Order: sequence, then C-alpha cells, then structure tokens
Amino acid sequence: MLRNIISNELFTVLIVIGLVIVAIAKLTDPKRFDDFIIVLGNTKYLKIYSKDQKFFDKFDGLLFSNLILSLSVFCFIIYQYLTESNQVSINTMFKLAFGIGVFILIKVLIERLIGSLFEIDSLIDQYLFQKISYKNFLGILLLPINALLLFSFQPTLPIIYLMIILLLIVNIIGLISSFKTHQSLIKTNLFYFILYLCALEIAPYVILYKVFVTK
Repeated sequence: MLRNIISNELFTVLIVIGLVIVAIAKLTDPKRFDDFIIVLGNTKYLKIYSKDQKFFDKFDGLLFSNLILSLSVFCFIIYQYLTESNQVSINTMFKLAFGIGVFILIKVLIERLIGSLFEIDSLIDQYLFQKISYKNFLGILLLPINALLLFSFQPTLPIIYLMIILLLIVNIIGLISSFKTHQSLIKTNLFYFILYLCALEIAPYVILYKVFVTK
C-alpha cells in the first residue's frame, strides 16, 4: 500500500473539515449557495453577486478556506505518489496549505494593484470575482476527488492526469465565461489586459514550474 493508516486519518480529518466549512457556507447564505453551486453552467450567480463585492466576504472566505484545504490534500496525494512516500505530518500539511494560501492571496493583491495602475479597476475587480468564484467551485469539486483518490482508487499516473485535466477544463470554462461576460471592456483595454494575463496569469505558474523542475 502507498498510504498508511495515519496518513489516511489525517486526510480524512481535513476532508471532514472541508465538508463542515462548505456546510457552514450553505447555512450562512442558503440562497447564494444554491446559485453558486450551478455557477459552471449558469452566470446568474456572477451577475447578481459581483455587484455586492466586498474586500472581505464571509461566504467567499469560507469557500476559499475549503479550497486551500482541498487543494493541499490533492497536491500532497500527488506528492506521495511521485515520491512513493507514505509519511505525512500535520506540520507538513500546514506548511503546504499556508504556502498555497499566501501564493493565491499575494497574487490577488498584486492583480488589484496592477488594475489600479492601469486604471481598469472595475474590469479587474469583476474578473477577479469570477475567477475566485470558479476556484472556490474547484475547491468543492476537489472534495469528492480527494475522497476517491484516498479510499476508492489507488493513485496512478493516468488517474492523476485525468483528475488534473478535469480541473483544468473547469478552470478554462470559467476563464472563457469571464472573457465572454466582459468582452466589450476587454476589447477597449486589450493591450493592458494582455499585459495583465502575461504578467499574472502565465508568468507565476511558469516560475513555479521551473522551480519544482530544477529541484
């Protein structure tokens, strides 16, 4: 077996915490949660709630917390498979979750700063709201995916690739939806938006890839 009982117990606790967080988000605002859960095929949620954006939103904050936990578990499952390791600790998971959370938050803050510098605040704010909404949706999608990888399927390279492709497809659908929604604004600010995409949507992931590959 690739994973031992201790690892599974820790992962199980994290998955349960994620489920509790999602349940709290639903209890906090049932109507909004019902609109959010169909965001992939319906832009109603984005149109309604993008108008009431706040710097800190409790609903988004809860779903973002689940995203960090779920993404950390998913990344560590892949790490375990690639390194053939069956050891995991709370300290390691905390560092991984902290790193992912800080990376995403710093990226969002820089994106808002650049939006202000290019004077396209409204475009960037709406775009970020949609992007964060789709990422939070991925966090919910990762809950059953992590459970399947832990308790139903022995992780293999094809299965891991399949799960990653599925997550990428969902993310791409979200990006295409965002571009369609704001295509008129994007056209009038096309040069700045291309700079934004290159600097903050492509470059950070290329740098991360280079860092991990060189290691």
